[in-house]
Amino acid sequence: MHVIVAGADTDEIAAAIESQGHEVTIVDVANRSALDEAGIETAATLVLTEVAQATAIPVAKELNPELRTVVYADGSLPEFVRGQVDLAIDPELLDADTVAEELDA
Repeated sequence: MHVIVAGADTDEIAAAIESQGHEVTIVDVANRSALDEAGIETAATLVLTEVAQATAIPVAKELNPELRTVVYADGSLPEFVRGQVDLAIDPELLDADTVAEELDA
């Protein structure tokens, strides 16, 4: 499974996903060009590590309607993206390894 992780990865979710045997591409900023370059059209999952980058979710879903979207960050999601997020998790509630295991489920 190809997973794109966007944003500062202070909780090391990318390493946890890689340890599950998945291909991970990391982008600093989830804008359209970075998502295109990372292979969003064929990715299975997009993980955002910063709520501030939530505006990327509609763009990513437009490029890949089958994309699973996960926000692994603290803070509230903007109202306009809440319906497009498959999973929102606060890192203080679940560690990165547990979340990575759940992505396999």
